[in-house]
Amino acid sequence: MDLMMPGMDGVSSTRALLAKYPHVRIIILTSFLEDDKIVAAIEAGAVSYVLKTVSADELVYAMQGALRGMPVMSGDVSQALTRGLRRRTAQDEDEGLTEREREVLLLIAEGKSNKEIGDELHISIKTVKTHVSNLLMKCELEDRTQLAIYAHRKGWVKT
Repeated sequence: MDLMMPGMDGVSSTRALLAKYPHVRIIILTSFLEDDKIVAAIEAGAVSYVLKTVSADELVYAMQGALRGMPVMSGDVSQALTRGLRRRTAQDEDEGLTEREREVLLLIAEGKSNKEIGDELHISIKTVKTHVSNLLMKCELEDRTQLAIYAHRKGWVKT
């Protein structure tokens, strides 16, 4: 399976095929050596991720491995997968937020104004605004409302 195809990409195709035919073994054969693409393909259920630069013997080895359910990846692919998984784990754990930023985020999610947050945390409104700006940048969001929704979706807000 290639990653880039007309109609449906390789990750979506892999998911769809495995949902209908769970016994199928899929090898991603592509030219993309990007951490996030590799992680997505493996999470979708691909047994192996192989670059198009492999030799015919290496491709046969990957196919034989797939028949046995054994993953086959080059060192470069394995390193990219590891990097991608580590990055995702770090993001999932705390999104790279400081403890103070998380406190501010939770107070935003409670609907508190900058002044109320500053009063509660004993910091200036200017410092609150800096934390809000940092949160928007780190979470890649546009406004406070999106930050509040984000915190709720992550399950960080106790209701």
